[in-house]
Amino acid sequence: MEGIKAKYYIKKEDGLVHCVLCPHNCHIKNNRRGICGVRINLGGDLLAESYGQISSLALDPIEKKPLYNFYPGSYILSVGSYGCNFSCSFCQNNSISFGNPETVYISPENLANKALDLKDHGNIGLAYTYNEPFISYEYVFDCCKLIKENNMKNVLVTNGYVQKDPLLELLPYIDAMNIDLKSFSNDFYRKICNGNIEHVKDTIRLSADNCHIEVTCLIIPGLNDSPEEIEAMSVWLSNISPDIPLHLTRFFPRYKMTDKEPTPKSVLTKLSEIAKGHLKYVYLGNV
Repeated sequence: MEGIKAKYYIKKEDGLVHCVLCPHNCHIKNNRRGICGVRINLGGDLLAESYGQISSLALDPIEKKPLYNFYPGSYILSVGSYGCNFSCSFCQNNSISFGNPETVYISPENLANKALDLKDHGNIGLAYTYNEPFISYEYVFDCCKLIKENNMKNVLVTNGYVQKDPLLELLPYIDAMNIDLKSFSNDFYRKICNGNIEHVKDTIRLSADNCHIEVTCLIIPGLNDSPEEIEAMSVWLSNISPDIPLHLTRFFPRYKMTDKEPTPKSVLTKLSEIAKGHLKYVYLGNV
């Protein structure tokens, strides 16, 4: 199968299409793809080229997402495709986010059946993860509906870079999300991720009103590890709810960012103490 017609786009003159799924608002010429690399203009229609193309599939502990306060001790069938709408130079999954991984087609029906078959092994549902799930919006949406029909759980692990309308359409089917808040500086988002923090903050606010959320920040030495930044992030999250778990995770050199040392554990400990002044649940990861 080679994709399906996408949702959330506007046909323009001269064969252009305007994708309105994420805040990049790509205007895509015929036979070209958007920034995410998986949404292609073919003859004036936008196709979701990665629909059902699966690069990764594993039954993972729910804590690996990471979700520590959502059905702890359970397992969840975790699925990923390829592509991303960010361009983080420190990407931990760059081989599927920016590479050309081998994939196999799995229909939503077959994936939902796999999730159901694994219920006896502790599986509670499906987690859309490994690469950015929102760019596979149509597939995730179709799978989510089937999972809910089977009274199982849907989990998104996401960078949160999505427009309000598609987010609100999907949220009724989502039980939990882990959202990356990569920094509390828009300069970081602009220079390193090719994004804008305000859209991510909007996603966190909207999602917190509709499902269980946890937030992850990868602490990178010299870039987002100042006490002032983590204090500001923690205060902002606590104003939404002090019950939102915050995961501060340790950086290791990856992809294009190999010039930095791993985050000192002492720095993570210090930052976690600051965050605990505002949030009830602060966890350390990759330590």
